[in-house]
Amino acid sequence: MNSLQFLAETHVFGIVLHPWKIVGLSGSVVFGLRFLLQWIASERARKSVIPFGFWECSALGSLLMLSYFAIYQRDSVGVLSTAMPLPIYLRNLYFRYTHKHPKHVGSEPRPAE
Repeated sequence: MNSLQFLAETHVFGIVLHPWKIVGLSGSVVFGLRFLLQWIASERARKSVIPFGFWECSALGSLLMLSYFAIYQRDSVGVLSTAMPLPIYLRNLYFRYTHKHPKHVGSEPRPAE
């Protein structure tokens, strides 16, 4: 039983860590990684682009933080701030998975220069 006590609460550098805090911190890290992905994709394309991984990190990070705020913290501000943009992230993922080809010429990728 003492080995499971580690899962209940741990102190790291004076910070109390427990499973729910790890969920919340993981959500913040994943959510923050989306900006790194967008920056790298834009540098490679030499223009501003939003890669598919941006929407995946947005949705996953929001879901993790939403569970932390809703289930553990019961913080209405945290719930609202993570839940409000979630439909946009999920809708963009839906478009990515269901729409394979552009429907009109204006959406075609630009030819290589």
